[in-house]
Amino acid sequence: MAPPKAVFTRETFQFFKDLGRHNRKEWMDANRDRYQTALVQPFRRLLEELAPTALELDSRFDTSGRTGPNFSRINRDIRFAKDKTLYKMHMYLKFSVPAPGKRETGQLYVGLSVETVTAGFRIYSGGKRKESTLALIAEPRVNADSGWIAKQRSGWAGVTKATGTRW
Repeated sequence: MAPPKAVFTRETFQFFKDLGRHNRKEWMDANRDRYQTALVQPFRRLLEELAPTALELDSRFDTSGRTGPNFSRINRDIRFAKDKTLYKMHMYLKFSVPAPGKRETGQLYVGLSVETVTAGFRIYSGGKRKESTLALIAEPRVNADSGWIAKQRSGWAGVTKATGTRW
């Protein structure tokens, strides 16, 4: 069996570096195809690889592959059409459970920036977020055992090894 192919490549990180130097709508318009091959396609492939494992953790995780629920935008502000805001220098693959009402559930994520790939989970707390699914599960564990987060970090690495995902 062939070794797994890297999800994020030199081209992925180079795209962010170039975007940082030429952070304008005209440059982005001229590089849409490159954006698709360097960022969007690798993130879609990562979603396909991680979705079965995420669904084993919680069958309610959204794995639809839509922008918003699963993929962050590199610019969420519609004013970018007028070139008033900069493109973001990071992107996320997110897994979250659809929230009941206006509550938030927290999320598992893989983040990518100019030089870094991160993986973890966001636990929202306070205000309407104090009832988030991950907060209800994780906050008591963190309070009871401050080393719990470090244990989870090593567990996530095992998940990526089990799926053959490399970055």
